[in-house]
This record gives sequence, structure tokens and C-alpha cells, in this order.
Amino acid sequence: MKKLLLQIASVLLPNMVVGRAYQALTNPQIKRLRAHEIEILERAEKEQIHFNGFLIQTYKWGSGSKKVLLIHGWEGQSGNFAEIIEGLLRADYTVFAFDGPSHGNSSKGPTSLMEFTKLVGEMIRKFEVTKLVSHSFGGVATTYSLSTNPDIRIERYVLLTAPDKFSERIDHVAKQMGISENVKRKLIQRLKKETGMEVSELNVSLFVKKINVAKGLILQDKNDRIVPLSQSKAVHLNWKASTLEVLEGTGHFRILRDQKVVDRIVAFLG
Repeated sequence: MKKLLLQIASVLLPNMVVGRAYQALTNPQIKRLRAHEIEILERAEKEQIHFNGFLIQTYKWGSGSKKVLLIHGWEGQSGNFAEIIEGLLRADYTVFAFDGPSHGNSSKGPTSLMEFTKLVGEMIRKFEVTKLVSHSFGGVATTYSLSTNPDIRIERYVLLTAPDKFSERIDHVAKQMGISENVKRKLIQRLKKETGMEVSELNVSLFVKKINVAKGLILQDKNDRIVPLSQSKAVHLNWKASTLEVLEGTGHFRILRDQKVVDRIVAFLG
């Protein structure tokens, strides 16, 4: 019924529905953590920093000789990397992470790709890291940030799934809400006004052509139901420094907890 009402409103009150769709794109839902994810956050050294009106929660684990930064996905949070954090600590890493604007234990409010992107760059500089691991949308924000900060040089970067076109995120929200093509066009116009870029240009396969990364590794499950394998393939084809390894049985979220994936990440980062 709710979807039907939105379809009707798309015709009668398109600007109102654009506002609803924009809220869906800029207000992430907070998902419950597993017990082990909570426990790993409790073990971290924590610091809150001010950023664009948000209080951003940052985390640090260990004091190893190597350093790495973890970047979670949209509606994710740092605790989602629990098993990966454990593996990196065993390999003598100091591990850094943060909860994005309006995510996890950071303060709440409307946020955007642009805000997330800017924060990623600040976190890389703050923690002085040259090794990165991102999950899902975290890869969009990270590659965008690196493409606009060519002075940042990264030695090794692991992407756990690699979404490509931001327009597909808009298509997903439009399909979920049942909004019309007219409303979707208005939404795209609003996003263009906010970012100063055409939505068609917000593609990871374009960003990776301009990033300063020595070696990249994309790990993607062939049956991922959130990010199709075709997107990771497009990113890989446009990123000469990357290797794509196709997995099976890890899905979109279980990839964060699979021991073989953890071992591969540690081995690749070196």
C-alpha cells in the first residue's frame, strides 16, 4: 500500500516524492551488530573528532609495526570488520577505522557521498596510512577521494566488492520506493546541484584511472546479490594496477567474515 501511494504521489506531488527519495539516499539505517562485533569495538582505543557538524567516532587497535585503515560500506560500521581486524592484529598491524557520518557510533543527520568522500581523505592523512581495505560503498567513497587527492599515494588497497555506477544506487532506491521516471530525473538533478557533477560521471571505473595506488586487489563473490560481479569486472578492466579474484559462497556480507578472505587480505597487504 505504501509503495502504491508513493506511485500516485509521484504523479500528483513529484517534488514531495523527490524529497522522500533524497532522504532515503542521505539517511542511512543503523543495523544491529553481532556480539563479536560489539566486543571488538569495546577493545579499541576511541577518539571522537569534529567533521562538518558531525562527531565522528574513530578506532585504533594494536600497536604493530604496519598500519592499515578500514573503510566500511553504506549503512555499515567499523564493527563489521571484526574478523578482519583480528587477522590483521595477528599479522603485526596497527588497525584504524571510523564510523562515517550518520553511521555506527558517529552522530546522526543527513549525509552524502561527498561528505563520506571528504572524510575518507581526512582519515588517510590523520592516520598516515598507505594500506587500505574497503567494503562495498566504502570503495566508492575511497576511490573518489583518492582520485581528487592525487598527492595521496597508497601502496596496497583491497576492495571487498567494487560497486561501479552510483546511478545504480539511485535505480535501486527508485525501484524500492516505486517512484516514477520523472521523479528519478528530478532526484538526479538535485544530486547534480549538490555534487557539481553529472551522476553518470560518479563511477568507480572512472575514478580508478586517476588514483595513485601501486597495487589493488578486488575480491568479489560471483553470486553477490547486492553488487553484481559485472560491476567489479568493469572497475578491474579500467584499473591497470588491480587484480580481480572471484569467490563463491561468501555473498555480500559474509565476505567480511570468511577466514579464507581474511587470510588473502593479510597476505596481499604484506
